[in-house]
Amino acid sequence: MNIRPLILISNDDGINAPGIRTLIDVVRPLGDVMIVAPEQSYSGMGHAVTLTTPIRLRKITGSKEYSEYACSGTPVDCIKLALNNLMPQKPDLIVSGINHGANSSVNIIYSGTMAAAIEGALGGVTSVGFSLLDFSYNADFESGKAFISKIISDILSSGYEKGSCFNVNIPAVSLDEIKGIKVCRQAKGNWIEAFDERTDPHNGKYYWLSGTFIHQEKGIETDLWALENNYISIVPVTLDYTRHEQLNAIKNLECNV
Repeated sequence: MNIRPLILISNDDGINAPGIRTLIDVVRPLGDVMIVAPEQSYSGMGHAVTLTTPIRLRKITGSKEYSEYACSGTPVDCIKLALNNLMPQKPDLIVSGINHGANSSVNIIYSGTMAAAIEGALGGVTSVGFSLLDFSYNADFESGKAFISKIISDILSSGYEKGSCFNVNIPAVSLDEIKGIKVCRQAKGNWIEAFDERTDPHNGKYYWLSGTFIHQEKGIETDLWALENNYISIVPVTLDYTRHEQLNAIKNLECNV
């Protein structure tokens, strides 16, 4: 008897966002599915967790093969609750997205979508986050569906080390314009930021964050190059923040007391 894999889905744009609804359509034929996603958007929240207020769950539908929960907390809260309280066993895969907007280069640091995938990897579950380079709520996700299905199927059958994590970004072009898939490294980049100062009707000041993303390199092995050239990028993500090449350089700081 073939046992279907158990797959957990989350996102940061909210449980009703078109991106996650598209992802659900792609994933359901591939295994038994549980969705635990935020009730509202937590885009740009990174690895935030809820500590000072209760987290509430609302069950939308449920069966052994398919269930949905809306969570009042962050994407990371969703993964923690699913792994610790809701799932009968660890899932075979965690899938996050499809995000409305890019999570390439350093944007992974701010991404709630990738935070959900990273939290899954920290829990020992192979995880992947998907993002489309279109921030519109009404973005067209159709061109990436076949590639998403292929990537998930390959990960499920690959035997990768448990806790592996992948960041996948999809260019916002038509299907016939996508050239294929590239395995990449994360490109170097940074944001030049500004705060637009405004005044509310009560004469109080408030601010809107804006900014321009700066590419610091143009290497053909990077995710930014792949996306600019209409490839889907896949970056394997490490959870180790250690800058290994600098360990020997700061050995002089060691001492005994």
